[in-house]
Amino acid sequence: TINEVENQILTRDSKGITQEQLNEFRASFNHFDKNRTGRLNPEEFKNCLISLGYSVGQDKQGEIDFQRILSIVDPNASGYVQFDCFLDFMTRESTDVDTAEQIIDSFRILAADKPYILPEELRRELPPDQAEYCIQRMQAYTGMDAVQGALDYMSFSTALYGESDL
Repeated sequence: TINEVENQILTRDSKGITQEQLNEFRASFNHFDKNRTGRLNPEEFKNCLISLGYSVGQDKQGEIDFQRILSIVDPNASGYVQFDCFLDFMTRESTDVDTAEQIIDSFRILAADKPYILPEELRRELPPDQAEYCIQRMQAYTGMDAVQGALDYMSFSTALYGESDL
């Protein structure tokens, strides 16, 4: 109907995504919504994310990451993901793309302009799960000014987000 078309245009324009992205998100959601209920259960939602190129690991960390995403798209823990919540999430994911430079700049601020960061600084500044994630994955900093326990946030950031121009 005309109303549905107008709503789609308003939704697309207000969210800052292209018509192609909206169509892709809608088509993927509908593909996994086999019963046409307008909502996905967690397994359908996970498969939908994977079909859109989202990396959902099969290990314990992957499950933790997926549960975090699920808590965002199903904040009331209803057991289902509605299309509007799915669209909000996908819109944030596709428009809020961090670059290696942005991440390095953030770590540099946390590290008080040092070229390395210490585990205690990460634990003080980040939520516990994020701090531990970084600490476990950052390599030791090996520069001339290295101190005991120093971590290399630059190589970590470029490994996660691609090459940096810094």
